[in-house]
Amino acid sequence: MSDATATLSPQDADAFRARCKAFLDEHATGIQLVGEDPRDEQQLAQTKVFQQARFDAGLAGLTYPTEFGGQGLTAAHEKIWREEYSRYPDMTGQLTISHGMALPMLSEYASDDLKTKFLAKNISAQEVWCQMFSEPGAGSDVASLQTRAELDGDEWILNGQKVWTTLAHVSDYGIVIARTDPDQPKHRGISMFAVDMNAPGVEVRAIHQIDGGMHFNEVFFTDVRVPADWLIGAKNDGWRLATAMLMYERVAIGTGSTSGVAYPHAKRLIAEATKLGRITEPVLRQQIMEVYCQEVTKSLSSMRTRAELKAGKTPGPAGSLGKLHGAKIARMLRTVTPMVSGPDVIAWQDGDRSAVISRGVISTFMANIAGGTDEIQKNIIGDRVLGLPREPSVDKDLPFRELKTGTQAPAS
Repeated sequence: MSDATATLSPQDADAFRARCKAFLDEHATGIQLVGEDPRDEQQLAQTKVFQQARFDAGLAGLTYPTEFGGQGLTAAHEKIWREEYSRYPDMTGQLTISHGMALPMLSEYASDDLKTKFLAKNISAQEVWCQMFSEPGAGSDVASLQTRAELDGDEWILNGQKVWTTLAHVSDYGIVIARTDPDQPKHRGISMFAVDMNAPGVEVRAIHQIDGGMHFNEVFFTDVRVPADWLIGAKNDGWRLATAMLMYERVAIGTGSTSGVAYPHAKRLIAEATKLGRITEPVLRQQIMEVYCQEVTKSLSSMRTRAELKAGKTPGPAGSLGKLHGAKIARMLRTVTPMVSGPDVIAWQDGDRSAVISRGVISTFMANIAGGTDEIQKNIIGDRVLGLPREPSVDKDLPFRELKTGTQAPAS
């Protein structure tokens, strides 16, 4: 990353802001869908066009080193970009994992050879990345994972299953954690790898969601061969890196791709209630005001988290605050959106605008689960932010092969 402490002169800041605005005026025109897009393929295609144009304009990867495809600019440039971008339709939501999680992890922990191979194409969205942590028997307790990687000469052989992998079906590469030493306690015998999603032995199966979407997937690995030097970090140090990636995930989900105080849901609700002539209803006004207050609070928390990133720090547990705020806002929207839009949100026909609103309401349920459940976020905040006593753990020092966890039978 570039020097996070560098500052811009007012003249340079104004010139860069004008450059960002000119680009966004031309390219940030909103995602346009034709019919249904259950696997987010249309959205991703338009996102990639936008990101490539941003890359060509020298406005992508602002703080990443030039030798790896970035611009080598300062955190002040990044802040200006985010401020301007917040005024336009979001064009990069499909890159939350690829850019918000995989990219900083590769930049911080991968070897220079891997950075040279992967970073520039990730920044430009020529290649898209996914994250593979959760398993059927290792969700909230990810350290109970059973996917294993065994070294065979100059390759790792990967076997196992992952689940809830967002956009795996359209990703070129992924970051995966796998068990490399079952004789160590469950948190210590894990390693992190980059993996080619098109390699022989990788199978991706769609998960059908209640809102009609299918952007989550199961991923199966059967004797998948991974180059030995695609190990990220040190062998058996994967849990530390996984924790860092989860912190990046909560920042990416909790703070989004913009800066400053933002309240997009409240704005939308106010506009809709005004259009329908319901903005003067006292109970509805109170509900919308509560959404506004939560969004502003979330923005302020996110600004503090982003300040840590600008200082060159890996994000800490405070990122869980933004994630938890987002989940709370999602719950509130499930109540207030139907109050504003009325019964059309419940009874609608395909193609109606109400169908889009209804699916949006249904999809809010995943906010309390994706990226770590609310309960997990509260544990992290209590333990690592407030300093409260940790919950007891009876298996932290036992070798993994001795544990009865998930579908694993105890050793005989």
